[in-house]
Amino acid sequence: MKFYSTNNPTQFCDLREAVFQGLPADNGLFMPSHIPELSARFFDTIEDLSLVDIAWTVCKNLLGDSLSDAALLQIVQDAFDFEVPIVPVEPHIYCLELFHGPTLAFKDFGARFMARLMSHYLQEEEPCILVATSGDTGSAVAQGFYQVPGIKVVILYPSGKVSSIQEQQLTTVGAYVVALEIDGTFDDCQKLVKTAFLDDELSTKCCLSSANSINIARLIPQSIYYFWMYARLKHLGQTLACSVPSGNFGNLMGGLLAKRMGLPIERYVASNNANKVFYEFLRTQIFEAKPSVTTVSNAMDVGNPSNFVRILDLYSHDLQALSKDVVGYTFDDVATKEVIAKVYNKYEYILDPHGAVGYLGLKEYLKNSPNTIGVFLGTAHPVKFLDVVQPLIPYQIPIPRTLQEILKKRKQSQLMDNSFSDLKSYLLSH
Repeated sequence: MKFYSTNNPTQFCDLREAVFQGLPADNGLFMPSHIPELSARFFDTIEDLSLVDIAWTVCKNLLGDSLSDAALLQIVQDAFDFEVPIVPVEPHIYCLELFHGPTLAFKDFGARFMARLMSHYLQEEEPCILVATSGDTGSAVAQGFYQVPGIKVVILYPSGKVSSIQEQQLTTVGAYVVALEIDGTFDDCQKLVKTAFLDDELSTKCCLSSANSINIARLIPQSIYYFWMYARLKHLGQTLACSVPSGNFGNLMGGLLAKRMGLPIERYVASNNANKVFYEFLRTQIFEAKPSVTTVSNAMDVGNPSNFVRILDLYSHDLQALSKDVVGYTFDDVATKEVIAKVYNKYEYILDPHGAVGYLGLKEYLKNSPNTIGVFLGTAHPVKFLDVVQPLIPYQIPIPRTLQEILKKRKQSQLMDNSFSDLKSYLLSH
């Protein structure tokens, strides 16, 4: 499999170059040269396959001969060694819980896969992984690359705009993981990372690579759990729709890749919080990036989602075709908090603020699709947002033991202005 830039579909590179380069020199994003459709035989027997079996098949088709069968099997076995339950919440509605990995967030899928893929390729390079986070990506990348030989990680996160537990997770790892606390928003952090990749001096001296969903190695694993979802619900014999809490849109892009590979999902619901540029795009067919707005579902506080260009590329800018596959809704903090309380009181299920937005979008969609089974993605454990969730429900949310240990550690971060010159100086000197 070869990979091209969304800004130049005639120039190709191999998987190794795409992964370590992270961002093409022309400021596009890498895409697979073609999206293969999986065989009917695969879907006929998918309910009998394990998560590792499904992961291997999906990745093998998307990566082609970039890796040997044995090497790919070892990577997926190591990366996806945790449970991914699908839990009934109410009649016809399920939650695909993606938060049972080491950092309690769906970002573990992409980060752990990418770390092991890089480790497989790593020889003489000593790359620096530069990543922007609005909360969960940073901790997932930090843990995913923790003590991977020869790799350093620098995490940029917006000061005061991640939850206290998220901050503890991404600032207490140590080893070769550094947290830079940026005086700004997630969009500022993301812009700094992109600017760094386009700087010739940094590219030459620092061997930069990215672990955001802009990296193709982060994106591809995010298609796996959609196939797993279908495998677990296939026996119901009904149409499926899936609601995706959407911020930087790597998660939705993974679902759309799965659909292009033949996964029979009727519709995806892009569920936005107050940061609703994609919702407005679906409504007006005009994309207008805006400054991000702070919400209780902070991992979705993105005003200029990077993976939007990948979605357009996947659909060859055919907005009519995109609208057939994706519908969007938007919800404010009031609605998000209300539904967390309502769902617990009625069904004794605890939503985190992001899953709550996904649930709201799914309920809205199902109003006109009564015969459809709906699934929303649980992207983070509710315990990561205790300050939001706990006051809303009459139940003490237990803190997992591994997280208790992290909360005892001392935060280690460096406060920095959101200026590129400061970031560049830091990277060159460290």
